[in-house]
Amino acid sequence: MKKFSNETVVGIFVVIGLFAIGYMTVKLGNVGFFGENSYSLYANFNTVTGLREGNPVNMLGLEIGRVEKFTMDQENQVVKVTFKINKGIEIYDDAIASIKTEGLIGDKFVAMDPGGGGDLLADGDIITDTNSPTDIMDLISKYAFGDVGSGEEEEEE
Repeated sequence: MKKFSNETVVGIFVVIGLFAIGYMTVKLGNVGFFGENSYSLYANFNTVTGLREGNPVNMLGLEIGRVEKFTMDQENQVVKVTFKINKGIEIYDDAIASIKTEGLIGDKFVAMDPGGGGDLLADGDIITDTNSPTDIMDLISKYAFGDVGSGEEEEEE
């Protein structure tokens, strides 16, 4: 009888552990079973250096969504970024999406200025006003080595 009760207790712990792992997988993976709790928005950037799928989209300092995927538009030479924005978040058609860095050398995120002077964006709409990230290494090299183009312009005049 003692052996049967030990096996039962171990079985209960295994089942509880499997439920806990399943719950954490759903929570950390942002998977929804009961319908979508987000909508898609798109934005075109000249460059998305350092931005990754899954990076946060922040508005007013709070996370409102995630970067879902990237596609390259070779005809217009831009990168189309797809965002998943939480339902209930209102973003207007004059919104500005900017790629920013957390700290000096931290991860990239998208900072969203919600706008407010136009119509609300719906699922599948495009944010037309964007700011690509500043390349820190380019700025450092310009500062360290000077602007090469400025010296050539002075000589020509």
